[in-house]
Amino acid sequence: QVQLVESGGGLVQPGGSLRLSCAASGFTLEHYAITWFRQAPGTGRVGVSCSSSYRGSAYYVDSVKGRFTISRDNAKNTVYLQMSSLKPEDTAVYYCAAVAGPCGGWSPGGYDYWGQGTQVTVSS
Repeated sequence: QVQLVESGGGLVQPGGSLRLSCAASGFTLEHYAITWFRQAPGTGRVGVSCSSSYRGSAYYVDSVKGRFTISRDNAKNTVYLQMSSLKPEDTAVYYCAAVAGPCGGWSPGGYDYWGQGTQVTVSS
């Protein structure tokens, strides 16, 4: 069964850190680009970071550059998103998604697999 499972979300104070995990099963994650999306209440789902297939090149939207780091461990079939210097505006449900192709744009269309999401809340 093909599945993506996110974990690692939670409540953190502004300036804090969290590491999200996206574990794949039923397919080989190395062959897929993985994008982390987030969706805040009342807004659409938008991509924030992508790890390309094979070489694992990393891409970020401007709002998270220098604060978020995406990485992958192909042996564990898992992609991570290390989030630091978190801000209240980072509060959202975070999803990972896989596409059998290169990293594209930041819109959610065209992905092959999605996880169920993990809540990240940044608040004092």
